[in-house]
Parts: sequence; C-alpha cells; structure tokens
Amino acid sequence: MDPEVRTSRALARELLDPEFVEVGASGRRWTYEEMLAALPELSGSAPAGPRYRPSGMAGALLAPGIVLVTYETVIAGARARRSSLWRRAADATWRMYHHQATPVPAPSGDGA
Repeated sequence: MDPEVRTSRALARELLDPEFVEVGASGRRWTYEEMLAALPELSGSAPAGPRYRPSGMAGALLAPGIVLVTYETVIAGARARRSSLWRRAADATWRMYHHQATPVPAPSGDGA
C-alpha cells in the first residue's frame, strides 16, 4: 500500500508471486504482468494523493507456507474488504499469490 512500492516495478515484483492473480473491487481480473504495469497509475500510488488506510488486519495459517490475510481498506471514502493469499517461495520470501477485493457499500441511511 506504500506509494514508493506501488510506483517501483522492482519493489512490487519482490512482493508479487509470478503466478499472482487479483480480482479487484471493480471485478476486473489482473495477472502478474498486468498488475506490475498498471500499479503506478492506480489509486493510492501518488505520493501526494489519497492513500489506503488499512484496518482489522488478521492472518491465518492455512497450510505450511500458505497464509490468508484479511483486512479492510478505505481510500478517498471508498471501503473494501480484502483477502490475500501469501505463499512462501523457494528462497523463503513471502509473496502475494492471490488477492480479492470486495467493495463495501456506503450506508443507505434508511435504517434498512
């Protein structure tokens, strides 16, 4: 979520698994190469622009070398629930293998 990482292909490459796939809050499916190319232009990447504010981060070990991380984010008033699968690579580094974002609708205000 750090703009310095988001705008650096080299730094982002260290965090994303080569088999990475994301289903974004928009519903779009992103591959590793698509994400690396687009990341510098996506929301939260401009150092002076809005930044993601994470909360409620939790992790669960699903199997040796596989961790599920869940959390919520807010950026420019838009909320999303997020989940990421991280897997340990052969060199013992952790890389994001899969990411899913689901938008959280704004309260309707009608009490429903």
